[in-house]
Amino acid sequence: MRLSVVIVNYNVKYFLKQCLASVLNSQLTTSNSQIELDVWVVDNDSVDGSVEMVCRDFPSVHIIENHENVGFAKANNQALSLIPHTSGLILLLNPDTVVEKDTFVKCVDFMRDHPDCGGLCVKMVDGEGNFLKESKRGFPSPEASFYKISGLIHLFPHSKRIGAYYMGHLPEDEVNEIEIMPGAFLMFRDEVYEKIGGLDESYFMYGEDIDFSWRIRLAGWKNYYFPETHIIHYKGESTKKGSMNYVYTFYNAMAIFVKRYFSGGNAKLFSALLHLAIWMRATMAWMKRFVQRLALPLLDFGVAYGGFVLLKQLWASQWANNINYYPAEYTYLVIPLYILILMTASWLQGGYDKPVRLMRIVKGMGLGLLLLLAFYSLLDEGQRYSRMLLLTGSLWTLSSTLLIRCLLSSLNIKGYTIHAHKSSKVLVVGSPEETLRVSKLYKHFTPQNSQLLTLNSQLSTPCHLQDLIRIEHVDEVIFCGADIELQRIIELMASLKTSAVEYKIAPAEGDYIIGSDNILSSDSLYLDNLNTISTDTCRRNKRLFDILSSLLLLLLSPITFWFQRHKRSYFPHTLSVLVRRCSWVGYTGRKGIFTPSDLFDNPSPTVQERLMLRYMRHYRTTSDIVILFHNWRNI
Repeated sequence: MRLSVVIVNYNVKYFLKQCLASVLNSQLTTSNSQIELDVWVVDNDSVDGSVEMVCRDFPSVHIIENHENVGFAKANNQALSLIPHTSGLILLLNPDTVVEKDTFVKCVDFMRDHPDCGGLCVKMVDGEGNFLKESKRGFPSPEASFYKISGLIHLFPHSKRIGAYYMGHLPEDEVNEIEIMPGAFLMFRDEVYEKIGGLDESYFMYGEDIDFSWRIRLAGWKNYYFPETHIIHYKGESTKKGSMNYVYTFYNAMAIFVKRYFSGGNAKLFSALLHLAIWMRATMAWMKRFVQRLALPLLDFGVAYGGFVLLKQLWASQWANNINYYPAEYTYLVIPLYILILMTASWLQGGYDKPVRLMRIVKGMGLGLLLLLAFYSLLDEGQRYSRMLLLTGSLWTLSSTLLIRCLLSSLNIKGYTIHAHKSSKVLVVGSPEETLRVSKLYKHFTPQNSQLLTLNSQLSTPCHLQDLIRIEHVDEVIFCGADIELQRIIELMASLKTSAVEYKIAPAEGDYIIGSDNILSSDSLYLDNLNTISTDTCRRNKRLFDILSSLLLLLLSPITFWFQRHKRSYFPHTLSVLVRRCSWVGYTGRKGIFTPSDLFDNPSPTVQERLMLRYMRHYRTTSDIVILFHNWRNI
């Protein structure tokens, strides 16, 4: 029996490495036959060294290297067209998954014993051991899709009607016939591919698994949910649902599905329900963003304004013996302007970023006060109301802002904990030798204070682990892959009934630790204590520089245009930066007009890589200024 595994990869090298290791270490002997494993990786133009890693560490794996991101469906079809079709089985597998050692054996046996089974999926758990309801799905009827996109499915997840999209009425630990299988683990017969073809390339990201699963059923086969084996799916769909981009992308995929499988009144009804659900989700998302982003600034402004006005009243009554000494425009125009300048300066310094850093607020408002004092000194005598009020009001604004943060921290509001780097407890499970190695590795990648506990893997029963996690208040558990098989790790993660505990795996041979949406490696030392370009503050300052510099270049274009070496690109490039299509200086994952290496003449690829790494790890706005100034004639 031949089993061909197809994995589409895009910039997840370490996830892919662990996935391939679990696939190639799988048991391949069933009850009556031997599995011939054939593994294919299709790389969609990754820039993280994924292709080099596969060629170096997994020479038996077939690699297809694309020079652009062609999407999930087309990439899978590239491999499917090259696989020798010999009445075997095909598995589409996500790179951010880990399979149990006997997953393939159990799945092959089940499909052999059930000739009506055209497609098969398994139970999936996330990086914290939680069951992923995406493991089994129902047909996306107009009603089911409406309940999903509108969010009503969360209120009645186990209802056969409202929870139909995820077939919530079916137990997660029972084998059942289902309608739709997830693309993260989708096994099907070679005859299925021969009859219905590959994935529909009209879908770029979402929807292709729905379409393919439904075509299997239309061709006369059944799809099964098989929970007698399970896999880790690190990222899972839960990481995408809160994004409006996900909602709109999902809607577009459903629109394609509607045109293909619905007609007449049903199609119109489906479209109307989807539009209604989109507006409901958009409204809820907007309200959530409003509360998250504006509630705190409005609270800061209100408290600061109240204190400013009170200080004004006290100063007027004590110093001028006239409570109405200051004109109305000072109360309703000048004071709000003072506070807005102080808050804006704090925002630019990261005073509203999470986690809270009090010194960012102090630094920002300090700079804001210096700016106010500078402007104050330039005003006419008649416009200078009171320097003392400006100073005391600014001090009150700073103090009230800090007090509000302290209050939020004392209430344990997520993201507002002042001591964000408080000592965490990490439990390393493995042999004494491996726990020592992994502990050193962890300390190297996370220099903040963490209390490391160790547990011999021979004692790591679910009950023992759960008791230790509860008693010691453990925040993270790291399993040593050299001592504990992946199947055992998956079983432990699925059986532990803990919350707010993250599980990681340290592979047997490797200098990295992998977890859900989190990889500790030598390539990812972008820590909070470094001013990396990934922080909100740096990205905001970079965007502010792009806007201001673009406006300045447009304003000076009657002069600067004539000095350009490539005049045709001057205005298109400037406008592209202004509308955020790109940045003046690009970096990994962000398109730019220039790169850090444009400061030098023909640097080698190695030098270019080092310059890019340094730029990203130690970003400063002055870096963009220097690069743009150096290349201003090449815009």
